[in-house]
Amino acid sequence: PVQPLKAFAALVIAQKIPGRVIFGGGLAIGVSMFFLSITGLIDALARLVPKAVVRGIQFGLALQLSTLALKQYVGADGAPGYALAAAAFTVTVVLFGNRRWPAALIVITLGVVYALVFKLDFATAQKAVGLHLPTWHLPQSADILTGAVLLALPQIPLSLGNSILATKQVAQDLFPEREPLTIKKISFTYALMNLANPFFGGFPVCHGSGGMVGHYAFGAHTGGSVVIYGSIFLVMGLFFSQGFADVVQIFPLPVLGVLLLFEALSLATLLRDISSSRADLLVALLVGLLCAGLPYGYLVGLIVGTALYYAMQRGWVGLGK
Repeated sequence: PVQPLKAFAALVIAQKIPGRVIFGGGLAIGVSMFFLSITGLIDALARLVPKAVVRGIQFGLALQLSTLALKQYVGADGAPGYALAAAAFTVTVVLFGNRRWPAALIVITLGVVYALVFKLDFATAQKAVGLHLPTWHLPQSADILTGAVLLALPQIPLSLGNSILATKQVAQDLFPEREPLTIKKISFTYALMNLANPFFGGFPVCHGSGGMVGHYAFGAHTGGSVVIYGSIFLVMGLFFSQGFADVVQIFPLPVLGVLLLFEALSLATLLRDISSSRADLLVALLVGLLCAGLPYGYLVGLIVGTALYYAMQRGWVGLGK
């Protein structure tokens, strides 16, 4: 799965950063990840970070997703929204893991019906329809430098933890029978996407472990799922881009909240394979809390968690087994 860079997006929204700097920052992070890939530095970093820290990063993401789902999305439409969320939650619980009737399809259909009945403005939707091709952008050196400092640097630790290390671990967890997905392949495709995106006005993207867990949890177990996923966005970008903000707003947030909540729960359950080691579990929980609760938490969690893990390995800190 491919999704927008999270820290990158948060900074753009908070600081109202203009598009030209976004494209420059995207190119900067593409070049940085390409350099880490071809030099092998990304593999060295991956070997340095222990599994307990990776699990902690996933747990931190689970905490953030569940908080977002419960505090902002589930109650977004008031009483009707809570009723919709309750219905979606019930359907998901009943059908969770069902390969014949995937819960996500039923829940999303429920959300679409709700949107068509209660939220769709046909006049606005009609104005959004039309073919619009991407426009060419050439990032300037000043924008690349500014984007690198403001956007790329804060994003790289999160990408290393959640988009690369955690995604590799999730692929291994969910598809143990398949050939292992390498760190270099993940980081290299991450780099290629962001080396191309800025020139066509695309927002920087990454592979996300949360996305993979979410797809899998709701029944998507093959590459066909991401082809469908990508095709939907391609159609929306080509034919609805002039009214994209209005079109996406009709989809009810309570339904999205339920989907995010189950994605968060699936991520959190990945802690079970280190639960037999008290020390590893404590490191993972600490890293998760740091990631979810602090500014630049993924960077802090990555550094503190790795340092604590090796300190315990050397007997400098005694937390027991």
